[in-house]
Amino acid sequence: MPQFENFISLRYLTTCRGRFMSFLNIVSVGGVAIGVMALIVVTGIMTGFGNNLREKIIGTTPHIVLEKEVGVQDYQAVQKEVESVEGVVATSPFIQGNIFLETGNGRAIGELIRGVDPQTEASITKIQEYLVEGKLLDLKDDGVIIGQELARYFGYRLGDEISVIAPGSGIEGRGWRYPLKIVGIFKSGMVDLDMNLILVHLAKAQQIFDFEGGVSGIGVKVKDPYAVEDIKKKIYEKIGFAFIAKSWIDVNRNLFEALFLEKWGLFLILAFMVLVASFNIVSTLIVTVTAKVHDIGILRSFGATRASIRRIFTKQGILIGFLGTVLGVAGGFGVSYVLSHYVKVPAEIYAIEHVPVDLQLSDLMIIVASALVITFLATIYPSWKAASLKTVDALRYE
Repeated sequence: MPQFENFISLRYLTTCRGRFMSFLNIVSVGGVAIGVMALIVVTGIMTGFGNNLREKIIGTTPHIVLEKEVGVQDYQAVQKEVESVEGVVATSPFIQGNIFLETGNGRAIGELIRGVDPQTEASITKIQEYLVEGKLLDLKDDGVIIGQELARYFGYRLGDEISVIAPGSGIEGRGWRYPLKIVGIFKSGMVDLDMNLILVHLAKAQQIFDFEGGVSGIGVKVKDPYAVEDIKKKIYEKIGFAFIAKSWIDVNRNLFEALFLEKWGLFLILAFMVLVASFNIVSTLIVTVTAKVHDIGILRSFGATRASIRRIFTKQGILIGFLGTVLGVAGGFGVSYVLSHYVKVPAEIYAIEHVPVDLQLSDLMIIVASALVITFLATIYPSWKAASLKTVDALRYE
């Protein structure tokens, strides 16, 4: 019986009498295909941009930051203890604070200054890879590394001198002025960071903020950036709770939650495209049932049960949904390939040349399952209507 039902449903789909029925089948398949393709492309782009942003965040900040309210004096001993924790790759001390950058004509803008150890900083961040001019090891004495956006905005070049003012220090609290020489320019791809972050040597930062041999925190790099919560617990067990441990996920939690909601919000919106396409399947099956009333009567007279009639039209709708889903997946992969290889985006904004598309298996499975479930639900009423026809009524006017 299943082979008989499959044959009839496939025949109804492929050998329709009249151009109108063929057109309805094509529209139904195309509607599902377009909806599935749109879902794949949009979720792939959202995932790609999200992953690209995560890579930039991980590349410019440590995976875990250990800080104390009063700073860390014995930071070298703490580094050794933290590096002995399973899963920790490397550590590096830093000093971070706010300063003013003189821009001329008596004006100044606020900047975030980070004092780092050039010998160890490259082991916990990708700042060395982001340098477009200069080297990280050139960061010594009065040297400073600035972002490309800051350099472009004020016209700074390698070798230029800039002046920073540490607020709240100096004569009568007016701040000390520190002349610095640009020895490097970096480009992380995050405009805010490239505009507002400048790097100096750890010793220079200690002088600016009067730390007297201490640091404000210790950066930690781990093997698996997504396992930072477990490693945080191990670090607390090792050094106690005198430190405040913040992971890159903690610092950017609001951003990632916004990206997650945006991605799945768009998924739900575009899923309505598949839902709308399912109405085409409903109308197609209803028209098919209406056109095949005589055939249904003959099948019933030959002994076909109501369940068989119902399954014939259900399988026809499922075939439409399956064909549309397959074509949609193929189209989604094709469009994603074109976008990721041939469609360019503003490199000065996104720091990438092409649209980042990341097609994940879990997302594809959810999209395919959603499309098949929606198309199956669309077959319930037409197939029930076909099964409810009585043999006498179907053959009354024959």
